[in-house]
Parts: sequence; structure tokens; C-alpha cells
Amino acid sequence: MRHLKRTAKLGRTSEHRNAMLANLVCSLIEHKRVTTTLAKAKAARSVAEKMVTLGKKGTIHHRRLAAARLHQEDAARVLFKEIAPAFKDRRSGYTRIIKLEQRQGDAAQRAILEWVDTVVTTPAPVPTGAAATAGSQPATEAKPAAASPAAEAKPEEKK
Repeated sequence: MRHLKRTAKLGRTSEHRNAMLANLVCSLIEHKRVTTTLAKAKAARSVAEKMVTLGKKGTIHHRRLAAARLHQEDAARVLFKEIAPAFKDRRSGYTRIIKLEQRQGDAAQRAILEWVDTVVTTPAPVPTGAAATAGSQPATEAKPAAASPAAEAKPEEKK
């Protein structure tokens, strides 16, 4: 019987599951936000929170434990230098899971796993066409100029 055995197996062997969760947490550390399935996000959340707890302690022993679990020195370095100090006043709850729509192919529930206190900035869309060549002109000036020839064309049609 599986009484009190709460590990999410995710259809993988233990080695594959540990490697996948380590890679997912490393991607979370690097990109600050990861989109995955809900089950993987819930499984990765506990690993990520334990890594932040190690990062807050900050000793060489805890650095080695984190590097052994994550398998990437760069991710462990970012964890100890950037992410853990940001959460020094928080006791727990370092991540959030935001549910998304189902995936089209297999109807799997998708979710975003991200850090709570970090702000993820998205790059501004690059304008194309006439607005890109206008340089420093605001986009509001280009719209009335385009609308005025259409307004002049309507009275000519009535004649």
C-alpha cells in the first residue's frame, strides 16, 4: 500500500524525475519564470523552495548541497547571489503557480511557475513599417495623417 507516500512520480523513474526537476528549477533560477504542466510545477515548487532555503543559509556546505541537487554551478551561483538575498525577510512561499489554459494537443493543464517578489519585464514590441522609420515621432501623429485622406475621399464620391 502507498500510505503516506506523497512523491509525484510524473510517469518517470526516480533518476529521470530528479534530473527533470533539477533542470526545471535551474530554468526557473535563470529565467525567473517557467511555463510547464501543473503537475510538474507543483513538484518543482518544493525543490525550488528548498533550494532558496539552502541559499538563505549561505554556508559552503549549503552551496555544495544545492550544487549537488541542481547539477549546475551557474544556477547555484545565481541562487546564492541574487535570489536568496531577495527573500531574506520572507520565511517561506517563495514561488507562485499561475494556472493557464489546457494544452491543445493532449489537454494537459498548463501553469506558470515564478518567483513571488521578482518583477519579470517583457521586452517592448518593436514597431514595424512607417512607425519604425518615423524615428522619434509619436504614433498618435501618424494616425490622423492617415485618416485625413480617407475623410477627403468621401465627399468626392458624393459628387
